[in-house]
Amino acid sequence: MRYSIAILVFLLLISCKNESKTDSLSNYFTYNKESEVESAGVRMIPIKTPVGEFKVWTKRFGNNPKIKILLLHGGPAMTHEYMECFETFFQREGFEFYEYDQLGSYYSDQPKDSSLWTTKRFVEEVEQVRKAIGADHNNFYVLGNSWGGILAMEYALKYQQNMKGLLVSNMMASAPDYGKYADEVLSKQMKPEVLAEIRALEAKKDFSNPRYMELLLPNFYQKHLCRLKEWPDGLNRASKHINSEIYTLMQGPSEFGISGRLAKWDIKNRLHEITIPTLMIGAKYDTMDPKAMEEQSKLVKKGRYLYCPNGSHLAMWDDQKIFMNGVIQFINDVDTKVFQ
Repeated sequence: MRYSIAILVFLLLISCKNESKTDSLSNYFTYNKESEVESAGVRMIPIKTPVGEFKVWTKRFGNNPKIKILLLHGGPAMTHEYMECFETFFQREGFEFYEYDQLGSYYSDQPKDSSLWTTKRFVEEVEQVRKAIGADHNNFYVLGNSWGGILAMEYALKYQQNMKGLLVSNMMASAPDYGKYADEVLSKQMKPEVLAEIRALEAKKDFSNPRYMELLLPNFYQKHLCRLKEWPDGLNRASKHINSEIYTLMQGPSEFGISGRLAKWDIKNRLHEITIPTLMIGAKYDTMDPKAMEEQSKLVKKGRYLYCPNGSHLAMWDDQKIFMNGVIQFINDVDTKVFQ
């Protein structure tokens, strides 16, 4: 009889756990209002700009009122596609998060007015997206990679009162310092004859010459952008979908230095103004100086540094375990007030 009761209690516990898990999953995947058609979380959010109203593409994963993460892709004018690796990791954690194509990117509207492509205007766009997803200082995390890191830092400088945490992945706070690192460190790692040919093409501004990318791909991108032997499908799709007009206008023709509208961007001396918990992520083979990323973590008021010893500019892919574990740990630590 004693054993029968023990077995019954055990079965009831298992049943309760299964019901709890089922309820949790049911809640996690419920995001739409009853009157809306299910659309796998995709929503086109209206954005007001000085030259009119446009729409940006977003995709929501999960339902967690405590943790809402907005992913900011790089470029400028790449796409969310290369950040799809977060889907597996963040859903396992039960995070609510949003993939998002910024205005001008492939899945969003692509207006032609060049006055739109400024950091200041993009910051206001992010604020409108925040409001649309119902995030606030109690739950809003922004994770930006590369140009998305610039945007994330600029957004925090103006709107950190609406944030709970900031994550800057592989982006220095000074474009001139980034350019200097490319010239004085990364370029010297190239074979002299390769560098000479790249510089000759740049001097002629012959960036559309197929030879330019033929040289950069094996000698720079595969060493410092993504070190995986076979690039992920999401990165390949994002590369095909980049809006090269906006990218060139703001960043310049390649990741090998910076020469567009962002060339003089520098907020390093303002990092002390960022008072929310902040994670700075650097990587050994990055286009960005990992030592600068570590320094930035000390310049903000509440900083933490994550170093990816096998990673490059897209350490989320080529040093994935360390990158994702560090990101998830930071978010959970901020959420539970272990780090605040």
